[in-house]
Amino acid sequence: MTPTSPTSLLPSSFADINTTLCYNVSSSPNVSAPGLLIPLVYLVVCAVGLWGNTLVIYLAWRSPAGQNSVTALYILNLALADDLFMLGLPFLAAQSAMSYWPFGSPVCTIVMTLDAVNQFTSIFCLTVLSIDRYLAVVRPIKSAKWRRPKVAKCINVTVWIASFLVVLPVVFFARVPKVSGMCHIAWPEPQQAWRTGFILYTAALGFFCPLFVICICHILIVAELRTSGNRVRVAPTRRQGPERKVTKMVALAVTAFILCWLPFYALNIINLLWPLPAGPRLYGLYSFVVALSYANSCLNPIIYALLARPFQRGLRRVLCRTSVRVADGGMNGTNERVQGELSRVSGISQERRSPRVDTVDESVQRAVAEESLQQDVGPSSQNTLTEELGASEKENMLRISYL
Repeated sequence: MTPTSPTSLLPSSFADINTTLCYNVSSSPNVSAPGLLIPLVYLVVCAVGLWGNTLVIYLAWRSPAGQNSVTALYILNLALADDLFMLGLPFLAAQSAMSYWPFGSPVCTIVMTLDAVNQFTSIFCLTVLSIDRYLAVVRPIKSAKWRRPKVAKCINVTVWIASFLVVLPVVFFARVPKVSGMCHIAWPEPQQAWRTGFILYTAALGFFCPLFVICICHILIVAELRTSGNRVRVAPTRRQGPERKVTKMVALAVTAFILCWLPFYALNIINLLWPLPAGPRLYGLYSFVVALSYANSCLNPIIYALLARPFQRGLRRVLCRTSVRVADGGMNGTNERVQGELSRVSGISQERRSPRVDTVDESVQRAVAEESLQQDVGPSSQNTLTEELGASEKENMLRISYL
């Protein structure tokens, strides 16, 4: 159970320490239902997380304000990390359902590396967001030169590079051994020393140290908000309301991260100090812990939808645009049918048109022509034209009588 990522954690620790928990569980007939339920839970979490975080990325990317907002750029980076983090779940579901890794060793290395990188990127992004909230609330004037979009983009790139450097051991040692057939980290000798060192190393860099920084930032933010409470009541500014809401949103995202990831790291450390026996109950507990850690990536879009006004407005625009497209498609079909009926009725009416109507139209046209000619020609010409028009009218009336 290497704590680098949930995908590596499941096969590695119990498989190496307790001779393959997954094999023992899959060979037991009493765990067939959980064996099918766990992959289904993974796939549901994957679908919800991909949809929510992709929507966050789309709204942040399309919003002009999102490109110029430092906090929005950090949230965009966090959503990208959560989105990529979800991509490892289908592979984990397949391994959990089949009790072996069917995709080959190179795919194992790629999936575990991406999984671990995005896990560390998520916690690093939350740390950066907490520091940004501290600067915005406690040091708004002094931090103005640091809270710029260019600086935020550089910090986002640095976060990805740092995450990749932290998980380099996964790149070197993640593979599929022939003995177990499971994708996990195959440590060199002495395996126990490597495993212990890596568990402590990843727990410190991936959870406890960032958590310490996050807690310090939010303690200072709360202290500043309390001391400035009287000043806010006397002379409230336009930015204090939005800043408080954004700070509350980041604090809620951090709380969700702690609740979802603390059981994961706690179980790793407990298993390191007191090796846990393999069994169906422990396998179910561990699968729940892994699913809970992945579910954290589904919670962030929900938090944004509840607390972020720009996200709510963008979500309404997307939903309204989709409903309008559906309505337009239905209206287009209806309009085509109506136009077809109208053209058919018009054709029938033209076929059944009365000769008397044609005569009226022709007489109106002759009257207009006669009036214009009266203005342009003399009296003699008018008499001649009147006689000609009368003769043509008689011919038309005779023609109508024979129809």
